[in-house]
Amino acid sequence: MRRGLIGHGLTREGDGWFEQRLGTAVEVEVVCLQCRASAMEAIFAGSIDLTYVGPSPAINAYVKSRGEETRIMAGAAIGGSGLVVNASSGIKAAADFRGKKVATPQLGNTQDVACRAWLIANGLKVTQLGGDVDVLPTANPDQLSLFERKAIDGVWTVEPWVSRLELEAKGIVLIDERDTITTVLVSSARFLKEHRDLARKFAEAHAQLTEWIAANPDEAQRLVADELKAETARPWPRSFSRAPGSA
Repeated sequence: MRRGLIGHGLTREGDGWFEQRLGTAVEVEVVCLQCRASAMEAIFAGSIDLTYVGPSPAINAYVKSRGEETRIMAGAAIGGSGLVVNASSGIKAAADFRGKKVATPQLGNTQDVACRAWLIANGLKVTQLGGDVDVLPTANPDQLSLFERKAIDGVWTVEPWVSRLELEAKGIVLIDERDTITTVLVSSARFLKEHRDLARKFAEAHAQLTEWIAANPDEAQRLVADELKAETARPWPRSFSRAPGSA
Protein backbone atom coordinates (compact mmCIF):
# COMPACT_ATOMS: atom_id res chain seq x y z
CA MET A 1 0.00 0.00 0.00
CA ARG A 2 2.86 2.42 0.75
CA ARG A 3 3.95 2.36 -2.89
CA GLY A 4 0.48 3.37 -4.01
CA LEU A 5 0.33 6.14 -1.40
CA ILE A 6 3.78 7.43 -2.26
CA GLY A 7 3.13 7.21 -5.99
CA HIS A 8 -0.10 9.16 -5.58
CA GLY A 9 1.59 11.64 -3.25
CA LEU A 10 4.35 12.34 -5.78
CA THR A 11 1.68 12.87 -8.44
CA ARG A 12 0.00 15.43 -6.17
CA GLU A 13 3.35 17.21 -5.86
CA GLY A 14 3.80 17.28 -9.64
CA ASP A 15 6.57 14.68 -9.69
CA GLY A 16 4.67 11.54 -10.68
CA TRP A 17 6.83 8.47 -10.16
CA PHE A 18 4.91 6.10 -12.40
CA GLU A 19 4.00 8.74 -14.97
CA GLN A 20 7.66 9.54 -15.61
CA ARG A 21 8.55 5.89 -16.11
CA LEU A 22 5.58 4.84 -18.22
CA GLY A 23 5.96 7.56 -20.84
CA THR A 24 4.09 10.71 -21.81
CA ALA A 25 1.55 8.79 -23.92
CA VAL A 26 0.24 6.98 -20.84
CA GLU A 27 -2.32 8.57 -18.53
CA VAL A 28 -2.10 7.26 -14.96
CA GLU A 29 -5.28 7.50 -12.88
CA VAL A 30 -5.05 6.55 -9.20
CA VAL A 31 -8.26 5.29 -7.57
CA CYS A 32 -8.46 4.99 -3.78
CA LEU A 33 -10.89 2.26 -2.72
CA GLN A 34 -12.13 1.74 0.82
CA CYS A 35 -11.73 -2.05 0.85
CA ARG A 36 -9.56 -4.62 -0.88
CA ALA A 37 -12.53 -6.67 -2.13
CA SER A 38 -13.69 -3.59 -4.02
CA ALA A 39 -10.32 -3.45 -5.76
CA MET A 40 -10.67 -7.01 -7.01
CA GLU A 41 -14.25 -6.37 -8.18
CA ALA A 42 -12.92 -3.34 -10.07
CA ILE A 43 -10.32 -5.60 -11.71
CA PHE A 44 -13.10 -8.00 -12.76
CA ALA A 45 -15.17 -5.12 -14.15
CA GLY A 46 -12.23 -3.69 -16.10
CA SER A 47 -12.43 -0.39 -14.17
CA ILE A 48 -8.78 -0.65 -13.09
CA ASP A 49 -5.78 -2.50 -14.51
CA LEU A 50 -3.49 -2.81 -11.48
CA THR A 51 -3.91 -2.69 -7.73
CA TYR A 52 -2.00 -2.97 -4.49
CA VAL A 53 -3.94 -5.45 -2.36
CA GLY A 54 -3.53 -8.04 0.37
CA PRO A 55 -2.65 -11.62 -0.64
CA SER A 56 -5.95 -13.09 0.58
CA PRO A 57 -8.21 -11.00 -1.73
CA ALA A 58 -5.73 -11.63 -4.56
CA ILE A 59 -5.88 -15.40 -4.07
CA ASN A 60 -9.66 -15.35 -3.61
CA ALA A 61 -10.04 -13.44 -6.88
CA TYR A 62 -7.78 -15.91 -8.68
CA VAL A 63 -9.79 -18.87 -7.39
CA LYS A 64 -13.15 -17.16 -8.03
CA SER A 65 -12.20 -16.53 -11.66
CA ARG A 66 -10.60 -19.99 -12.03
CA GLY A 67 -7.31 -18.32 -12.81
CA GLU A 68 -8.63 -16.41 -15.79
CA GLU A 69 -8.88 -12.82 -14.54
CA THR A 70 -5.95 -11.91 -12.29
CA ARG A 71 -2.19 -12.28 -11.93
CA ILE A 72 0.13 -11.42 -9.03
CA MET A 73 2.96 -9.39 -10.56
CA ALA A 74 5.14 -8.69 -7.54
CA GLY A 75 5.39 -8.58 -3.78
CA ALA A 76 4.97 -5.16 -2.19
CA ALA A 77 5.21 -5.31 1.61
CA ILE A 78 6.18 -7.68 4.40
CA GLY A 79 5.13 -7.02 7.99
CA GLY A 80 3.18 -4.14 9.42
CA SER A 81 0.23 -6.22 10.65
CA GLY A 82 -0.64 -7.86 13.93
CA LEU A 83 -3.00 -8.47 16.83
CA VAL A 84 -3.50 -5.70 19.40
CA VAL A 85 -5.41 -6.31 22.65
CA ASN A 86 -6.84 -4.00 25.26
CA ALA A 87 -4.61 -3.67 28.30
CA SER A 88 -7.66 -4.21 30.52
CA SER A 89 -8.84 -7.35 28.70
CA GLY A 90 -6.55 -9.74 30.56
CA ILE A 91 -5.66 -11.45 27.27
CA LYS A 92 -2.19 -12.97 27.23
CA ALA A 93 -2.68 -16.12 25.12
CA ALA A 94 -5.07 -17.62 22.60
CA ALA A 95 -7.12 -19.41 25.28
CA ASP A 96 -7.98 -16.04 26.83
CA PHE A 97 -10.01 -15.08 23.76
CA ARG A 98 -12.88 -17.40 24.68
CA GLY A 99 -15.97 -15.21 25.00
CA LYS A 100 -14.13 -12.14 23.68
CA LYS A 101 -14.69 -9.88 20.66
CA VAL A 102 -11.98 -9.32 18.05
CA ALA A 103 -12.26 -6.93 15.11
CA THR A 104 -10.71 -7.39 11.67
CA PRO A 105 -10.79 -4.94 8.73
CA GLN A 106 -13.12 -6.92 6.46
CA LEU A 107 -14.58 -10.40 6.09
CA GLY A 108 -12.14 -12.47 4.03
CA ASN A 109 -9.35 -9.91 3.95
CA THR A 110 -5.78 -10.94 4.76
CA GLN A 111 -5.92 -10.04 8.46
CA ASP A 112 -9.39 -11.55 8.87
CA VAL A 113 -8.14 -14.87 7.48
CA ALA A 114 -5.00 -14.73 9.63
CA CYS A 115 -7.06 -14.04 12.76
CA ARG A 116 -9.53 -16.85 12.20
CA ALA A 117 -6.80 -19.33 11.24
CA TRP A 118 -4.77 -18.50 14.37
CA LEU A 119 -7.75 -18.85 16.69
CA ILE A 120 -8.81 -22.16 15.13
CA ALA A 121 -5.24 -23.48 15.22
CA ASN A 122 -5.26 -22.75 18.94
CA GLY A 123 -8.35 -24.85 19.57
CA LEU A 124 -11.10 -22.22 19.50
CA LYS A 125 -14.28 -22.64 17.49
CA VAL A 126 -14.80 -19.72 15.14
CA THR A 127 -17.81 -19.33 12.85
CA GLN A 128 -18.92 -16.44 10.67
CA LEU A 129 -21.55 -15.40 13.22
CA GLY A 130 -20.10 -16.53 16.52
CA GLY A 131 -18.43 -19.55 18.12
CA ASP A 132 -16.03 -19.33 21.05
CA VAL A 133 -14.81 -15.93 19.81
CA ASP A 134 -16.74 -13.20 18.04
CA VAL A 135 -14.69 -12.09 15.03
CA LEU A 136 -16.25 -8.85 13.85
CA PRO A 137 -15.32 -7.40 10.42
CA THR A 138 -15.11 -3.66 11.17
CA ALA A 139 -13.77 -0.70 9.19
CA ASN A 140 -10.37 0.41 10.51
CA PRO A 141 -11.45 3.88 11.72
CA ASP A 142 -14.34 2.29 13.65
CA GLN A 143 -11.97 -0.24 15.21
CA LEU A 144 -10.05 2.53 16.95
CA SER A 145 -13.12 4.14 18.54
CA LEU A 146 -14.57 0.77 19.60
CA PHE A 147 -11.21 -0.24 21.05
CA GLU A 148 -10.96 3.00 23.03
CA ARG A 149 -14.47 2.43 24.44
CA LYS A 150 -13.54 -1.20 25.26
CA ALA A 151 -16.44 -2.39 23.11
CA ILE A 152 -14.00 -4.86 21.55
CA ASP A 153 -11.19 -6.75 23.24
CA GLY A 154 -8.72 -6.96 20.38
CA VAL A 155 -8.03 -5.99 16.78
CA TRP A 156 -6.12 -7.89 14.10
CA THR A 157 -5.24 -5.25 11.55
CA VAL A 158 -2.52 -3.57 9.51
CA GLU A 159 -0.48 -0.39 9.76
CA PRO A 160 -0.91 2.43 10.43
CA TRP A 161 -3.74 1.17 12.61
CA VAL A 162 -1.56 -1.22 14.63
CA SER A 163 0.54 1.72 15.78
CA ARG A 164 -2.47 3.94 16.39
CA LEU A 165 -4.11 1.29 18.56
CA GLU A 166 -0.87 0.89 20.49
CA LEU A 167 0.11 4.56 20.81
CA GLU A 168 -3.24 6.33 21.02
CA ALA A 169 -5.43 3.68 22.67
CA LYS A 170 -2.68 2.15 24.86
CA GLY A 171 -3.14 -1.30 23.32
CA ILE A 172 -0.70 -4.18 23.72
CA VAL A 173 0.69 -5.87 20.60
CA LEU A 174 0.18 -9.59 21.25
CA ILE A 175 1.24 -10.77 17.78
CA ASP A 176 3.60 -8.79 15.56
CA GLU A 177 3.52 -10.20 12.02
CA ARG A 178 6.93 -8.95 10.92
CA ASP A 179 7.50 -11.76 8.40
CA THR A 180 4.01 -11.93 6.90
CA ILE A 181 3.29 -10.73 3.36
CA THR A 182 0.73 -7.94 3.68
CA THR A 183 0.58 -6.45 0.18
CA VAL A 184 1.10 -7.64 -3.40
CA LEU A 185 0.83 -5.97 -6.78
CA VAL A 186 -1.98 -7.52 -8.85
CA SER A 187 -2.79 -7.04 -12.53
CA SER A 188 -5.75 -8.08 -14.59
CA ALA A 189 -4.92 -10.91 -16.99
CA ARG A 190 -6.33 -8.81 -19.82
CA PHE A 191 -3.95 -5.92 -19.11
CA LEU A 192 -0.95 -8.27 -19.11
CA LYS A 193 -2.02 -9.82 -22.38
CA GLU A 194 -2.87 -6.60 -24.22
CA HIS A 195 -0.21 -4.27 -22.74
CA ARG A 196 2.65 -6.52 -21.75
CA ASP A 197 5.34 -3.91 -22.40
CA LEU A 198 3.47 -1.34 -20.29
CA ALA A 199 3.02 -3.92 -17.52
CA ARG A 200 6.78 -4.59 -17.60
CA LYS A 201 7.51 -0.87 -17.28
CA PHE A 202 5.14 -0.58 -14.33
CA ALA A 203 6.77 -3.57 -12.60
CA GLU A 204 10.18 -1.95 -13.13
CA ALA A 205 8.90 1.36 -11.74
CA HIS A 206 7.48 -0.54 -8.75
CA ALA A 207 10.88 -2.17 -8.11
CA GLN A 208 12.67 1.18 -8.43
CA LEU A 209 10.22 2.79 -6.00
CA THR A 210 10.89 -0.02 -3.54
CA GLU A 211 14.62 0.74 -3.73
CA TRP A 212 13.93 4.48 -3.33
CA ILE A 213 11.83 3.88 -0.19
CA ALA A 214 14.64 1.81 1.34
CA ALA A 215 17.17 4.54 0.56
CA ASN A 216 14.95 7.46 1.66
CA PRO A 217 12.93 6.27 4.68
CA ASP A 218 12.32 9.74 6.16
CA GLU A 219 11.02 11.21 2.91
CA ALA A 220 8.93 8.09 2.32
CA GLN A 221 7.33 8.44 5.77
CA ARG A 222 6.56 12.08 5.05
CA LEU A 223 4.86 11.25 1.78
CA VAL A 224 2.82 8.45 3.36
CA ALA A 225 1.67 10.67 6.25
CA ASP A 226 0.84 13.58 3.92
CA GLU A 227 -1.09 11.32 1.56
CA LEU A 228 -3.08 9.75 4.39
CA LYS A 229 -3.91 13.24 5.63
CA ALA A 230 -5.03 14.28 2.14
CA GLU A 231 -7.26 11.21 1.77
CA THR A 232 -8.74 11.16 5.27
CA ALA A 233 -8.72 14.90 6.13
CA ARG A 234 -6.94 14.26 9.43
CA PRO A 235 -3.28 14.49 10.49
CA TRP A 236 -1.18 11.34 10.77
CA PRO A 237 2.14 10.79 12.55
CA ARG A 238 5.14 10.66 10.22
CA SER A 239 6.57 7.51 11.74
CA PHE A 240 4.98 4.29 12.89
CA SER A 241 6.44 1.84 15.38
CA ARG A 242 6.11 -1.16 13.07
CA ALA A 243 6.41 0.18 9.54
CA PRO A 244 6.26 -2.62 6.94
CA GLY A 245 9.25 -3.57 4.86
CA SER A 246 9.59 -4.56 1.23
CA ALA A 247 8.57 -7.87 -0.20
